[in-house]
Amino acid sequence: MADTIANAAAAAYSNAGRIAGAGLSARDGAQDGGGFGDLLRKAAESAVDTLRQGEQVSLQGVAGKADIAQVAAAVANADATLQTIVAVRDRVIAAYQDIIKMTI
Repeated sequence: MADTIANAAAAAYSNAGRIAGAGLSARDGAQDGGGFGDLLRKAAESAVDTLRQGEQVSLQGVAGKADIAQVAAAVANADATLQTIVAVRDRVIAAYQDIIKMTI
């Protein structure tokens, strides 16, 4: 079970690294046509895909078509993704509130 959770954590870390790497390449030049907004869009799409995959594997587990280790890994990966999304949202809200409090 610990190996399954470690594998899910490694997959989430790899996914985050891939997203961050895409943002770095977009920042290096305008020829990529990307920017911060594009990075956010890709990150959101990746997060939604991860959550959908977790849901699909969970449904397969309920139907008896998936191994419990696969279900645990998918749920752990989806949980890590959701926690990351919530943390980013909280930071964005805090930054917005700090900007609102600034005097002009």
